[in-house]
Amino acid sequence: MKRPLTLLPVLVAVVALAAGCGSSGGGSGSAAGNSNAANSSGSSNIYGNAPAPKATPSAKAATISTADHGLGAMLVDSQGRTLYLWQADTGKASTCDGACAQAWPPVTTSGAPKAGGAVKSSLLGTTKRSDGSTQVTYAGHPLYRFAGDTAAGDTSGQNSNGFGAPWFVVAPGGQAITKTV
Repeated sequence: MKRPLTLLPVLVAVVALAAGCGSSGGGSGSAAGNSNAANSSGSSNIYGNAPAPKATPSAKAATISTADHGLGAMLVDSQGRTLYLWQADTGKASTCDGACAQAWPPVTTSGAPKAGGAVKSSLLGTTKRSDGSTQVTYAGHPLYRFAGDTAAGDTSGQNSNGFGAPWFVVAPGGQAITKTV
C-alpha cells in the first residue's frame, strides 16, 4: 500500500519542532500546533527542506526602516526583509510562541531599536518575550518576519491567517496594510 507524500511536509515540520524543543528555552510548542503552520496559499511546509529559523537576538540593536515591496511604504529590517504584525496580539506583549514563533520569527534586539527611512523613532519600543529575549515593537505591535519570505522584498506572509489570526505588513504610521498584491 502506498502512503501519500502529503504527510511528508508535516513530518518534516514535527521533526524540526522537536529538535528545537530540546533546549531549556521558555517557548513551548506541540506537534498539533504545527498543523497551523500553513500559509494562506495552502502550502503545508513553508520551510521547504530547510529547518525552521530560530528567533535569536541580533548581535546589536535592530534597525527598522522602510521600503516599498508593492504594497506601499512598509517596515523592513536592516536586510530589507518585510516585517509583519499579528492581529492576535492585542497588546504590546507577544502571544506567538512555539511553532508560531518558528513560522513567524520575532524581530529581536540586544539594545534600543534604531529608526531608519520613514520610521518614527517615537513609535519604536520593545517588550520582553516569554523566553527572555527582547522583541521590537512598533506603535505597540510586536514585530515579526515570515519564515516563508526568503529574500528582501518578499511579502508572501501578507494577509495569511496562520495560527488563528491575520498577519499584515506594517505601514510607517503603525497601522496594518491589509491590501494584497
